[in-house]
Amino acid sequence: MTTTIKGTDEFKARVGDHLGYSDWHEITQERVNQFADATGDHQWIHVDPERAKGGPFGGPIAHGYLTLSMAPGILHEVLQVEGFAMGVNYGINKLRFPAPVPVGKRLRVGATLKALDEVAGGVQPTLELTFEVEGQAKPACIAEVIYRYYE
Repeated sequence: MTTTIKGTDEFKARVGDHLGYSDWHEITQERVNQFADATGDHQWIHVDPERAKGGPFGGPIAHGYLTLSMAPGILHEVLQVEGFAMGVNYGINKLRFPAPVPVGKRLRVGATLKALDEVAGGVQPTLELTFEVEGQAKPACIAEVIYRYYE
């Protein structure tokens, strides 16, 4: 279910709330390979499934930054923001990758509105995003991200 926040007052009222979860998204080898091509990071644990079988994770894993890069695309499944002219990514306070994302597994993101600051012309929410891997106890990524929404 998607949470819709309409304007500054609704943002203020939701500080501290867990906003929900995205759908599950499969991490395919094709996606990992495309990310490797886009970034130039062709480390074998990501792009060589045969060699990765003998590696520390028992198979290929997604890049940590691939996991993080999925946030803008799937966060809209969790949060819709209305009442502003535009929104932008502003930064990251904290970022950790506690567990790998094995190729072929599915992940989703959950979001909590940690804080809200007013800035010139708008607001600056801080969200804690937790990327979960289906069937795994530890999250794959925890990121405290900052957005700005301008009126």
